[in-house]
Amino acid sequence: MRNLKIEDVEVFLTSPNNIDLVVVRIKTNKEGLYGLGCATFTQRIYAVKQAIENYLKPFLIGKDPANIEDIWQSANVNAYWRNGPVMNNALSGIDMALWDIKGKVADLPVYDLLGGKSRDGIALYRHADGATVEEVEESVRAIMSEGFQYARCQMGMYGGAGTEDIGLISMKMKKAQDMVGKRSPENRRPGQYFDPDAYAKTIESLFQHLRESLGNSVELIHDIHERVTPIEAIRLAKKLEKYDLFFLEDPFSPENTEWLKMLREQVSTPIAMGELFSHPNDWKSLIANQQIDYIRAHVSAIGGITPARKLASFGELYGVRTAWHGPGDLSPIGTAANIHLDFTATNFGIQEWTPMNDALKEVFPGGPFVKDGYANVTDQPGLGIDFIEEEAMKYPPHGRLPEWTLARTPDGTSVKP
Repeated sequence: MRNLKIEDVEVFLTSPNNIDLVVVRIKTNKEGLYGLGCATFTQRIYAVKQAIENYLKPFLIGKDPANIEDIWQSANVNAYWRNGPVMNNALSGIDMALWDIKGKVADLPVYDLLGGKSRDGIALYRHADGATVEEVEESVRAIMSEGFQYARCQMGMYGGAGTEDIGLISMKMKKAQDMVGKRSPENRRPGQYFDPDAYAKTIESLFQHLRESLGNSVELIHDIHERVTPIEAIRLAKKLEKYDLFFLEDPFSPENTEWLKMLREQVSTPIAMGELFSHPNDWKSLIANQQIDYIRAHVSAIGGITPARKLASFGELYGVRTAWHGPGDLSPIGTAANIHLDFTATNFGIQEWTPMNDALKEVFPGGPFVKDGYANVTDQPGLGIDFIEEEAMKYPPHGRLPEWTLARTPDGTSVKP
């Protein structure tokens, strides 16, 4: 389309699911032609909003929205320093909106712009949690009854988080000699407490129970969420190896990825990492050295569709599959971007799925839909999803920090979540 220009860039903050979301809308000089993007960094929504409005918007006004690659590259280096989660999310909102516009101009869905569908549906996994092995089993069975074939299983949240004086898992045990949790000092400081040692000693019982009860009728996933020391993560991975997990997620923090070499030498369980990655150097050597099996990057945190499709292609060269991060702190626009990427990547592995409530569906009509554990999208042009500003205004942002990011061990030490 000739003489198309970016005329305005708008940023909206909303929380239809009680989680703060950041939405970008790029308007063009063609009446009614706009694009939508997800820039959600829920812990820093105001920083992202200001970055877009004060820096990226002036940079974009008057540019041709068709030049996605040039806009991404030039905006990425425009601040000189780069690859941080605030600016990456800001850039993601712009990038997704530009792909949305390109699809609408071409009258094609984004997956067609990226090469077309490589599969007929996107396999999803859901979260199954509970305070006891029986509660987790019940949650898994409920997920299976809806047609899902993959379940991520946790007991007592990450690392047994949500404890009072002793580990939640330990509190459910009947014999006093089996209690492995630790007490906290009096007047403990605020935060979400968990006991990594109690968690590491008891989580195997969950997977033993699930395999005995469910057999191999469902694929099981577990997220360590970096909640134990590196050496304990290796010991835990060895304990869980016999339960044939689909993958084991985040055994180490991004600061400790050098431990993956040691882990690889000792267990054959597939490893997934990446939801905290924001710089290409975070994943480059891990993929090239085949130290992970699934890349779990959060698409908006690495800068949007443009870098994500390149990351997927890079992984394909080394047999590493995609498993994009899909939590509640991702807008339905970001979810749609994930699904379009999933359809086109030859090395697609699995997609994390968080169900949407009615409020989200009212604010973001259209988008992906789910049947029998598979996601799909319509053939609408662009990302195939809309944003209703008037509905979004009914759910103002909270602007508060979630407690779970302030993780503490029983003695009150602040640790990486």
